[in-house]
Amino acid sequence: MNLLPPGASTVRDRIGAAIFARVAGPDGPRNRAAIHGTPGPRWFGPDRPVRRVHGDASMFIGGLSALLLQSLHPLAMAAVAAHSGFRGAPWGRLQRTSTFLAVTTYGTADSARAACERVSAVHETVRGTTADGLPYAASDPHLLCWVHVAEVDTFLRAHQRYGAHPLDDEGCDGYVADMARIARELGIPAPPTNRAELAERLAAYRGELRATAEARSTARYLLLNPPVPLVARLPYGALAAGAVSLLPDWASRELRLPRLPVAEDLCVRPLGTAVTAGLRWVLSPTRAAAGETTS
Repeated sequence: MNLLPPGASTVRDRIGAAIFARVAGPDGPRNRAAIHGTPGPRWFGPDRPVRRVHGDASMFIGGLSALLLQSLHPLAMAAVAAHSGFRGAPWGRLQRTSTFLAVTTYGTADSARAACERVSAVHETVRGTTADGLPYAASDPHLLCWVHVAEVDTFLRAHQRYGAHPLDDEGCDGYVADMARIARELGIPAPPTNRAELAERLAAYRGELRATAEARSTARYLLLNPPVPLVARLPYGALAAGAVSLLPDWASRELRLPRLPVAEDLCVRPLGTAVTAGLRWVLSPTRAAAGETTS
């Protein structure tokens, strides 16, 4: 029985399609059909935690939080600032990242492996020197591991706080293990395979992390001047506040981002929950059509 008011389904479909176009890009429908429709073995079966996490709208908050946390490694930030073009074409970077996650999470094993090979080839070309004269290379396993563990940690935190169906303890460890499968294909040796190892690896990087001028500028851009239409600023603001709330206290201090625990409990978390629920609702027909699990 359809309990929606007349026209609601059409409005939902239009909004969902618009968001999908932004996130997946002009080739999104074709990529989606290939990812989900191509027969063959997958790295991850339908019951794996990585599918639940990456198929939930909490990824919008987790992805933004990951960018903020990753920026605190000066070498990683220098590489992004010099080579990614995220300011000139921020949607292009988002679309490439979302496609990579979709292929490795849901695609065939051959497609996932090929996607990792393409990313590794790009990493080989990203080299340079920071403003302090320190050399960096995106293919450096140590730097790759930082980007990986920061991403895994924030994706998981976002899902546990804002996901429709948070994982149990075994599922959380399973998610870290699933992501380690992808990490090894990208050339990261011995990535963490459970939450305890993830926490240890994150702590090991603490002495290398600090907010450079580029990192703080990036945070201001992402949080205060995002490349989104005016009509989307309010829901984006809720997502941004949720992303900041996921950061460790030391990280938000480094980036000079204000934190008020009372406000986070009373405002930030409820708003983040409401916006992710709304995104989940408008995107559910799109995900169902693609054969993804809807939460």
